[in-house]
Amino acid sequence: MLNWKIVKTETIQAVKALSGGIELPGDKSISHRYAMFAALAEGTSELRNFAAARDCHSTLGCMKALGAGVKVEGSKVQVTGHGLRGLKSSWRMLDAQNSGTTIRLLSGILSGQTFTTKITGDASLQKRPMKRVMTPLREMGADIRGRDENFPPLEIRGGNLRAIQYQMPMASAQVKSAVLLAGLYAEGETAVIEPAPTRDHTELALLEFGAPVRKQGRTISILGLGAGGNSAPLQPISADVPGDLSSAVFFIAAASLLPESNVYIANVGLNPTRSAILDFFQQMGAAISVVNLQTKHGELVGDLAVKGARLKGGVVSGDSVALLIDELPMLAALAPYTDQGIEIRDAGELRVKESDRIAALSENLKRMGASVEERPDGLKVSPGNLHGAGIDPRGDHRIAMAFAVAGLGASGETKILDAECAGVSYPTFFQELRRLAQ
Repeated sequence: MLNWKIVKTETIQAVKALSGGIELPGDKSISHRYAMFAALAEGTSELRNFAAARDCHSTLGCMKALGAGVKVEGSKVQVTGHGLRGLKSSWRMLDAQNSGTTIRLLSGILSGQTFTTKITGDASLQKRPMKRVMTPLREMGADIRGRDENFPPLEIRGGNLRAIQYQMPMASAQVKSAVLLAGLYAEGETAVIEPAPTRDHTELALLEFGAPVRKQGRTISILGLGAGGNSAPLQPISADVPGDLSSAVFFIAAASLLPESNVYIANVGLNPTRSAILDFFQQMGAAISVVNLQTKHGELVGDLAVKGARLKGGVVSGDSVALLIDELPMLAALAPYTDQGIEIRDAGELRVKESDRIAALSENLKRMGASVEERPDGLKVSPGNLHGAGIDPRGDHRIAMAFAVAGLGASGETKILDAECAGVSYPTFFQELRRLAQ
């Protein structure tokens, strides 16, 4: 029997400006963590403006399969947990679908359970490396097996974990988080030492749920509350998830490249470990103002006012790569519209994301007439005029959205094939883009 898939194409045409206000879906990174930690807490957490992204609903599905109560009403989600020891074995294999965050962070939690779990994902996720989390979790005492010792599906047999001090070989918020979550179940204090700063949503969220997390320089540690059989170390929360800054970036880029634009983006998460992208835009000459800045549930939140501007371009390299990793596709696609172009170095990690993002960016930029030099760990994109083309996002949500923005300034029509892949992080992206386009 043939399995037919209807592929939706979105057509993008040049516009003069973006104008109006927008409130974004909830932050993906925070939504993932709130859902997981709420499932480990004792009682019911209410999470408002929970991410609409398919990835985050994959996490909800996994937590429900593990015994947590999950109730979804639009963007409001209630998760009922039964304590740190309250998860139950799933009768079926867990499915993370396309979400690397789901499978990697859950690996840490599942390593501390008394049962065996199998977890898999879609074809894309099954190509993404898991050895980076398997190695430290095995060092803690977990029995984890994967295809070719690196890829999903994973089989995780939990057990009595021991605390470790883990010197991370790479800057990865997901690896850091997996180790800290396993550390909840370990005897003693588990510490992670980062080679470069990464997103700290895990640490902030754990503190909100009542876990004893400490940070000193680039060392983050957690006391194993699982020691001694304590079943309720985490307390439920009632929280509003801020808007996703990584989603805001597409509208910041679009407004910046169109001179007459005026866009107001409300309630955006501005965590300092994420907001390096705003610094980079401002260094390029973008006209971005931050207003109504406040702290909610440990996270910095504010509004962004963006106007059209002439962008200089720039270079992303070294430690800044880890802080900008999700925004690099948009920066690369924006590069032809800058005065000097944009160069990305030290970003080999882009090769093992939802797609080989370096190859996908290079191929599609060239289709639109850009001058691109592809390198093993990045690419250099020169300034120049773009024309419309057929874009193959390779099933990657960030590639699809980045080239939709690039199409706004190109001559002719740009067609985004398989545009529905944007739903992994932002299901209503194309509707919002059309609404703001003038």
